[in-house]
Amino acid sequence: MKVDVKITGVDNVLNMLRSLPPEVVSKRGGPVKAALRKGAVVILKQAQMNLYQVTADVSTGDDRGTGLLLKNVIVSRGKEPIGTKGERYLVRVRRKTYPDRQGKPVTTLKTAHLLEYGSSQQKPTPWIRPAVQMKGQQAINTVVSELNASISRIIKKLERKGR
Repeated sequence: MKVDVKITGVDNVLNMLRSLPPEVVSKRGGPVKAALRKGAVVILKQAQMNLYQVTADVSTGDDRGTGLLLKNVIVSRGKEPIGTKGERYLVRVRRKTYPDRQGKPVTTLKTAHLLEYGSSQQKPTPWIRPAVQMKGQQAINTVVSELNASISRIIKKLERKGR
């Protein structure tokens, strides 16, 4: 279950980032890492809301499920894209096994996959792809504004130090 969002038309921004001082471009990710995480959180919140709506039993008003799947939809830092240097954040499902299941263990990953794509016995009820479609632009805007604000703060700090 992978949905990639590729931002194009930001070559000038990338060139500018490469020329910035070490305070901005660090091994720990610096402001780029923080901005990407905040953008991913925008999508995470929508995905959690969608998942809650999909899993709550509207006909009986029962929303008492274990909540294990909902608790394990997370934002995590991923490995940098192959062949590049950069940052990556993922909205993903952490693998946990449902307790007290008879027979073959059922995991949160399997449940998430069945909900998103369905099976021969179950219709799909997508929850993460609609989150990306609904909040993708807002996430990009969040990344851009957070990055601009962070870079401005760093520039002001460097000016005060006289660099």
